[in-house]
Amino acid sequence: MRQISENTCPFIGTAIGYTEEKELFGEDMAVSYKKRIVDALLTEKLASKGAVLIEGPKWCGKTTTALQQAGSVLYLSDPKRLEMNMVLADTDPQTLLEGQTPRLMDEWQIAPKLWDAIRFEVDQRSQFGQFILTGSSVPPDRSEIHHTGTGRFSWLKMRPMSLMESGESNGSVSLGMLFSGTGTIFSENKLNLEDVCFLMCRGGWPMATYLKGKLALNQAFDYCDAIIHNDISRVDGVKRDPLRVENLMKSLARNQGQSVSDSLICADMKANDASFLSPDTVHSYITALKEIFVVEDVPSWNPNLRSKTAIRSSDTRYFVDPSIATASLGIGPGDLMFDLETCGLVFETLAIRDLHIYAEALDGSVSHYHDKNGLECDAVIHLRGGSYGLVEIKIGGDSAIEQGAKNLKKLSGLIDTTRMKKPSFLLVLTAVGSGAYRRPDGVCVVPIGCLGV
Repeated sequence: MRQISENTCPFIGTAIGYTEEKELFGEDMAVSYKKRIVDALLTEKLASKGAVLIEGPKWCGKTTTALQQAGSVLYLSDPKRLEMNMVLADTDPQTLLEGQTPRLMDEWQIAPKLWDAIRFEVDQRSQFGQFILTGSSVPPDRSEIHHTGTGRFSWLKMRPMSLMESGESNGSVSLGMLFSGTGTIFSENKLNLEDVCFLMCRGGWPMATYLKGKLALNQAFDYCDAIIHNDISRVDGVKRDPLRVENLMKSLARNQGQSVSDSLICADMKANDASFLSPDTVHSYITALKEIFVVEDVPSWNPNLRSKTAIRSSDTRYFVDPSIATASLGIGPGDLMFDLETCGLVFETLAIRDLHIYAEALDGSVSHYHDKNGLECDAVIHLRGGSYGLVEIKIGGDSAIEQGAKNLKKLSGLIDTTRMKKPSFLLVLTAVGSGAYRRPDGVCVVPIGCLGV
């Protein structure tokens, strides 16, 4: 079994390399494995299921993470073995399953018949921790899968790195601590707005975290190019117009974090699309982006309220990483510095990404709240057992923090605590600020550079 290195890439200071491009590569380039929060989750799932499926976007580190615990590996998409692997998957899948356990089946979705073969093998062996599967898309042909995998498989969602994993957040204020109500909310923040703007454009792509300056920023542009010209069509074999995909991603970037219908996205795209375009076509394109884990929807939260306020039930949509939004719009850190409205939208995507990662490590999930009166809560973090916390996401500044705290207290006051628990915490999550603290009214103010799991 491969061992995880204790080394991590250190925090590299003000502007995170954006204004200092002489040293483009970190000293640890391609040397050490940066620990991921899902490492412990994978260990836990392998201890209780025969197989674990790790899903997530390309380049987010699924294979590298799986290799830390795999005993052997089969790269199904290896060009030298691809044809043979496909033949064996059809005629003798057992051959592909042989190897030291846990056996990693990388990009399993290109041979969907392996799913049932693995399920059967797990039953025959009657042992946990036999297989790890990784996939950067759902299988294009699900007709070849005849069993759900219930009881044999466990699922693990993986995203690009959070700031805590990449080393930019000190993680001194943990989400778990906020739920438990223990510990002092106090920590110094070392990230300024220039730093955060760079990190939003760089994204959490593992390879980018070893790079500095322009080379780090290029990773997101390369990722978007791959989506536009290749990945979105390969997911189901349907040829899609690259220009239309590019316009769609720009529209999604302009509307990130919003509850926007396919019809409105379609109308937005028509300004740059001379050919016929229907909401159904837009829907099919968005579905394809979901199937390669580029975009994801955050569901609405429906609490028990003392009033009869109507709650809007539509989901909000985000890119899985903020750098996809900035690359789609063709902008960089400097652009965000001078356009705080766009900066705020992109920062919300960054915050939602990190909250997803931290919450899922606690067996939690993320949703949002929006009612007919315009009262919103950017993120509601739920844990099993009914505990939850309310989060407002702001760039920073006294007036924005005050408005966020006001919204949180107003929503908290509407909740019927005779029918559900009161919030475990109220949190204003900021991009900047001197540090983390708890206000006299109990609202916590925490910069993203201090938040962790």
